[in-house]
Amino acid sequence: MASRQPLHAQAEPGSAPGLSAGGPRGCTNLKLRQLSRMVSRHYDAAVAPAGLKNTQYALLSHVQALGPIRPTDLAQRMRLEASTLTRNLQPLLAQGWLTLGPGEDARSRLVQITDSGRAKRAEGQLAWKQAQLALNERLGEARVAALHALIDDCSAALDAAAAADGADDHDALSD
Repeated sequence: MASRQPLHAQAEPGSAPGLSAGGPRGCTNLKLRQLSRMVSRHYDAAVAPAGLKNTQYALLSHVQALGPIRPTDLAQRMRLEASTLTRNLQPLLAQGWLTLGPGEDARSRLVQITDSGRAKRAEGQLAWKQAQLALNERLGEARVAALHALIDDCSAALDAAAAADGADDHDALSD
């Protein structure tokens, strides 16, 4: 009886179109999600004593740096779906760390950090910094810098491809 391998490990190198024997192995999405979960757990453990999750610390940091800001603009800057941002805002609004007030017109809203939100972010910042330094030490600063560069390059390439796809879609609609 043959041993069962996970689905992502069953494909032979080069069996998928466009992959050579020396090409990527396994599912890129799975590998990225695994790494993301590991890194998120590291940062969540670090900021937990401040009463925060890493996603909350990041949201407070973005609003402090960018706010007051429209939720749609905040979601775009953080590369989040609008529904994810709305869900992530709720506990911060309930704690009084952020407010959602009127915007430029009757239909728009602005997210703003409060004084208690600034204090909570400052409390989490030291823990976040310690987590960042610990990760740099575990992986090596050169590897972390290379990872950042790779993420930035891949994000730019995917953004360019999405923009080109959008332009193609627009062109097809205008024909």
